[in-house]
Amino acid sequence: MRRAIGQSLRIDVAAHAVAVRRVGRWGGAAPTQLAAQAIAPSGEHPFDAIANALRALLGELEVGGWPVSFTLADELTRLWRVTPPPGAARMADMEAAAGLRFQSLYGEPPSAWRISADWNATEPFFAAAVPHTLLAALQLVAQEFRLAIVGIAPRFVGAWNRNRRGIRQGAWFGVVHDNLLTLAAIDAEGEGVRAIRPLPIPHGADQYWLTQTLQREALLLDLAAPELLQVCGAAPADWTKPAGGAAYIPCAAIGGGAA
Repeated sequence: MRRAIGQSLRIDVAAHAVAVRRVGRWGGAAPTQLAAQAIAPSGEHPFDAIANALRALLGELEVGGWPVSFTLADELTRLWRVTPPPGAARMADMEAAAGLRFQSLYGEPPSAWRISADWNATEPFFAAAVPHTLLAALQLVAQEFRLAIVGIAPRFVGAWNRNRRGIRQGAWFGVVHDNLLTLAAIDAEGEGVRAIRPLPIPHGADQYWLTQTLQREALLLDLAAPELLQVCGAAPADWTKPAGGAAYIPCAAIGGGAA
């Protein structure tokens, strides 16, 4: 397949499916899906199943030499807030704080995960973790098909980086994908993101469910409830219809709705 200037591949990876998309650097055009494949559940070797599905897709495409970025479904990753210890000055101090917080939140040692973050020795920062075995599987597939990896990131991180400048004062931000709402609770007083919460979306979740969920998360974080939720991704249509009264928190698409 011939590659025009500025074009690359984006491979979306989830536990149940993978998809290969062609994206362009300029023009703002939506990604073009080239191929997709469902994945049979595999409790013992889930990342091998992902790798094999990618091999099946890429084997049908002539993409050798293309640059590729992998977008990982949020349920395959971990995202959390880290408060650096008092007097932190070295990278090792921040890495240790991130590891301890990871173990406290998820009940497992961080040794099986690759942790990256916007490291900051003086202010709270957010960290992301991806399983080493998943990274190894993706890197092996890329090597087999002569793809040049330019990035591997959780879906939420990519969506946040693309849309953060468009988030209104008093709003929270969310990414909807595969019946999961990854929610960024934002402090209206200017302290930035206070927490990132992955929240399963139940069948039939409507404006009432969304409002109750946002109000509950605000109470748990000791924050004011948002005036608006801005979402990208396939949000339920009921969320973005005109709010059914002052008791409901309105919801609006951001960034064309694409996650």
